[in-house]
Amino acid sequence: MFRSAEVPAAERFDYWVELLGRTHAPMELRSDCADDFRASQRVLDLGAVTVWSAAFAPQVFRRTPKMIRQSDPETYSLSLVLSGTAAGVWRHRETAYKPQDLFITSTSLPSEIHSTGVATVAVEVPKALLPLPRDMAARVVGAPVSAQEGMGALLAQFLTQLTADPAPYQPSDGPRLGTVVTDLVAALFAHILDAGPCLPPETHQRTLTLRIKSFIRKHLHDPQLTPTTIAAAHHISTGHLHRLFRDEDATVAAWIRRLRLEAARRDLADPALHAVPIHAIATRWGFPRAADFTRAYRTAYGTTPTDHRHQALHSHERLGASTAVQLTAPGSGLTARR
Repeated sequence: MFRSAEVPAAERFDYWVELLGRTHAPMELRSDCADDFRASQRVLDLGAVTVWSAAFAPQVFRRTPKMIRQSDPETYSLSLVLSGTAAGVWRHRETAYKPQDLFITSTSLPSEIHSTGVATVAVEVPKALLPLPRDMAARVVGAPVSAQEGMGALLAQFLTQLTADPAPYQPSDGPRLGTVVTDLVAALFAHILDAGPCLPPETHQRTLTLRIKSFIRKHLHDPQLTPTTIAAAHHISTGHLHRLFRDEDATVAAWIRRLRLEAARRDLADPALHAVPIHAIATRWGFPRAADFTRAYRTAYGTTPTDHRHQALHSHERLGASTAVQLTAPGSGLTARR
C-alpha cells in the first residue's frame, strides 16, 4: 500500500517512479505536477497474477524499445478507467479512453500513455498464461473495450469488487483468485479476436484454441471432461480438436491431466485445506479413483500426494508468518506488495 501523503512533497514523484519500477515494467514517467505529486496504490499478489488499484495526478507513461530490450517481464496489462481520461499511442493504433473503458497494453510493445488525473483498477497477467502469437497480440493491444457490457463488464465487475474489499479473502485464496482472473482475461481476448471483421482462418483457429483452453480450466473438476466432450461442446470433431493442439506442448488429454495435477498440488500444499482428505482433493480435480491419482501424481512429480502434503505443511509451519519484504494491506488477508 502506498500513499504519497506519507512522503515529503519534494520526493513524491521520484518515489512514485521508483515504486512503479519495482512493481511493473520499467517506464519513463513525466508529470507537470511533479513538484507536489499525489498518488496512491494498492498491489494484490494473486500468485502469478497481479491486481492493483491506483489513483494519481496527470502524467505520461512511456515504454521505449530500449527499455523493452533491457527488461521485459512479458505480461499483458488490462486497466479499467474509473475516472479521468487517458490516450494510448502504439505503433499500430492510437486510442482515447474514458471512464468505464478498458485498455490493454503489452510490456513487449512500445507505448505512450497520456493520462489526466485518473483512478484505475488493473490486472497484469503473464503472457505464458495467455499465449497469443505476435499478430494476435497486436490486435488486442490498444483495442478499445467497453466495461459496461459483455466480457468487459464481467472482468471489470470482478476486479472492482476484489480491490474494493479484499478483507474477506485469505492469503491461500490468492492463486485461486488469480486463476479466475486469468480465465476472464482469456475469455475477453477470445471475444475481441472473434469480433474482428474478415479475420483470416488461422486467427479463428487460434481464437478457438484459446476459448477451448478457457473451457477446460472451468471444467477440470468434471471427470467426464475428455477430448470427445470438449469437441462436442464446441461443435467440432475430435480430429479437429487434436489438430488445434498439434502446435501445443502436449496432447489434449495430457494438457487436461497436467492442469488437474497442478491444481491438486496447490490444494495439497494449502494449510487451509490440511483437514480435507487427499481423495476428496483428487475427486475435486477430476480424479474419482484414488489409485489413478496417486499413480499420475508420482509420475509427474516423483513423489506421492501424501509425502508432498506432509513436506509442504511442515515447511509452512517452519516458516511461520515470515513474509520477506512484504506488507499486509490494512484489513486485508491478501498480500500487498510494495
